[in-house]
Amino acid sequence: MIKPMLLIVDDEKPTREGLRAVLEDRYDVYLAEDTAAAVELLEKEHFDVLLTDLRLPSEDGMKLIARAKSLSKPPVCILMTAYGSEEVAVEAMKRGADDYIAKGRMQIDELEMRIGRALRHQSLEVENESLRQQLDRKYGLENIIGESPPMQEVLETVRQVAPSKATVLITGESGTGKELIARAIHQLSPRARQPLVAVHCAGLPRELIESELFGHEKGAFTGAHERRIGRVEQAQGGTLFLDEIGEIDATIQIKLLRFLGERTFERVGSNKTLTADVRLVTATNKNLEERVKSGAFREDLYFRLKVVEIRLPPLRERTGDILLLAQDFLREFARENDKKVNDFAAESLEALMQYGWPGNVRELRTAIEHAVVLCRGERIMRRDLPPNVRGNGAAQAAADAARLLTQNDLTVQEAEKQLIIRALKESNGNRTLAAKKIGISRRTLHRKLHTYHLEGF
Repeated sequence: MIKPMLLIVDDEKPTREGLRAVLEDRYDVYLAEDTAAAVELLEKEHFDVLLTDLRLPSEDGMKLIARAKSLSKPPVCILMTAYGSEEVAVEAMKRGADDYIAKGRMQIDELEMRIGRALRHQSLEVENESLRQQLDRKYGLENIIGESPPMQEVLETVRQVAPSKATVLITGESGTGKELIARAIHQLSPRARQPLVAVHCAGLPRELIESELFGHEKGAFTGAHERRIGRVEQAQGGTLFLDEIGEIDATIQIKLLRFLGERTFERVGSNKTLTADVRLVTATNKNLEERVKSGAFREDLYFRLKVVEIRLPPLRERTGDILLLAQDFLREFARENDKKVNDFAAESLEALMQYGWPGNVRELRTAIEHAVVLCRGERIMRRDLPPNVRGNGAAQAAADAARLLTQNDLTVQEAEKQLIIRALKESNGNRTLAAKKIGISRRTLHRKLHTYHLEGF
């Protein structure tokens, strides 16, 4: 096991050596007698902990800590001094010290405890920063796929509104990616380092939404065995995302309206007024204007929520993004399922473009996962797609034939002949593919080619 590296800086040799003797079992200990020697070591090695005396020759320990904290990977810094006072402690923390300990009262057990605590705190900071970077990569705008004009307009609005404090209402059909946009707004805002708390209102019983949002006190109702902190308090300093906001009842609408106006609330079962600094982002797939007209939703709350409204277009209005999204999902699920699927056959792309996608991006994602799992080669074929997506070749052929009949006043035989010719042209003469396009067997196609004198086609 690799020991953490510890640099001890003290101008008194007995102190340096004594500390090394008691700490070297748990740490890889280095010693320095002054600031110059310490800086030389800090520039050569990455130390996990710097333990320094306040009083040193030339520069004092506070200046050494400031220099250590300026490194690209700064160590945990603990200041030791025999001149302990509250003022010294405060100043040490201002200079970047992670902790402070008075040498005159220092116990080895306490010192080890403080070093260990500071290292754990630093480890959590590094982990949190890593998680924040992962969130930035996952929910940043660069990962929201959309080159179509409607999506470019949405992304530009997100860029403009994210840095503000404005309340945002995201509207759009189910499956269009409303929560993804809400997360992008949070990640691009000054609140990105604070919590994003999401509440899916449609999934909560009406009688529990108030408690879920604002919390409750012990004994507030049957089953309230202890105090519960609500989502509003959990989102302190950050963003509260309420999905399916159109589902909340009149009582909660009033309380939410008050919170938006005053940023105050009470937990259920308490008369103590609390405050929270929270940005509100909401989303709905309902027509809130219609719900306002019907009396199901308060007009004043509606206008409070839609300071900025972002409408997400359904996939059928951004068909130019279908293939981009499909390729991205293909890479994701091929990697996840450890399959060497890397492309779509022309027939599967045609099916993807012809389908209406009532479930929008969510349905497309599920369809591509289905196709990757069932794919038997390196390219997704039409047969790999879900039945409702790949369609029925015979039904499509019948629809095409009916269109030819009505539009061109042809006989059934003439329409069928033209349909076969078109299928052969689109298939570059590949009779198997042409038969599949029409929805008939290859043997039936051969027979019809003979009937219509198309054998040499």
